[in-house]
Amino acid sequence: MKGLLLLLFSSTIFLLQGVCDCPEKCFCHPSSNSVDCSSQGLAEIPPNLPPQTLILHLQNNQIHQLSALAFRSVPRLIILNLSNNSLSNLAPEAFKGLQDLQVLNLTQNSLLSLENSLFHALPQLRELDLSSNNISYLPASLGKPWENLTMLAVQQNQLQHLDRELLEFMPRVKQLLLKDNIWKCNCHLLGLKLWLEKFIYEGGITDGVICGSPDTWKGKDLLIIPHELYQPCALPSLDLGYSQNQQPNSAYGGEDTKPPENHNSGHHIPLECEAKPKPRPANLRHAMATVVITGVVCGIVCLMMLAAAIYGCTYAAITAQYHDGSLAQTSESGKTGGKEMLESSTA
Repeated sequence: MKGLLLLLFSSTIFLLQGVCDCPEKCFCHPSSNSVDCSSQGLAEIPPNLPPQTLILHLQNNQIHQLSALAFRSVPRLIILNLSNNSLSNLAPEAFKGLQDLQVLNLTQNSLLSLENSLFHALPQLRELDLSSNNISYLPASLGKPWENLTMLAVQQNQLQHLDRELLEFMPRVKQLLLKDNIWKCNCHLLGLKLWLEKFIYEGGITDGVICGSPDTWKGKDLLIIPHELYQPCALPSLDLGYSQNQQPNSAYGGEDTKPPENHNSGHHIPLECEAKPKPRPANLRHAMATVVITGVVCGIVCLMMLAAAIYGCTYAAITAQYHDGSLAQTSESGKTGGKEMLESSTA
């Protein structure tokens, strides 16, 4: 009997050790429920991670990709650090099951783009750091989890545009880090400019957007470029080659075929348009012409007013002189008549 109890006890201890053992090359800290697997030359996510893990450090390794359900063994994760690896491929369901994850660090990897559904499984995500990658495009929307995001960092990437629609999905964001990209300051970035102005006015923190092109605005802060210097975005036009190829079919009554659709709806090619440089020569000519015309008109008006004033003064002087002469004649004739009357009365 004692032997049986001892065997059961030993088996229980063995099973508990198997469940709670720390993976090879990792250091587990039960007091904080954290696991540190950093700087171990790992090429994949370690197996048999303790299920109660809340903090997982995997930075400074050589992990190239994340498969679907890569973290299913640690569903309680709150903080995940994958910085300074070689990540270039993230499966759409790589983070599925991490319902409580709040902080995700993916800095210093080789990411080129992000799938629309990549973060759908992270409803509690608060901080996302994508700095120092090769990301050239962010989709217009990454789903409802962005509603809880308070910090987004995309510094040191290859971004040229950022859709305002994506920013509208982040109503609680307080910090947005955007610098050291190759921003193309044309009409497609006007939405970002308007959003940033409101964001800063409401107390948000950002490090600014420095234009990488066109040459007119290279090195300038996006926020200092006046709205008036942006040309409106032109409407998309059909491809010329496609329209030419379709003309024979339409002429002979053939079936109309639709232009090829871009099935990669997440990516779009922005229309080419540039922010208008300051039109100094044209404006200067127009201003000079306006000044000359205004001066001529004002001069003519002044001359007319002067002529009217001279005419008025001359007319007043002549009228006054005429009235003075009439009064003098009247007074003389009165005196003569009075003298005659006096002489006749004396006689």
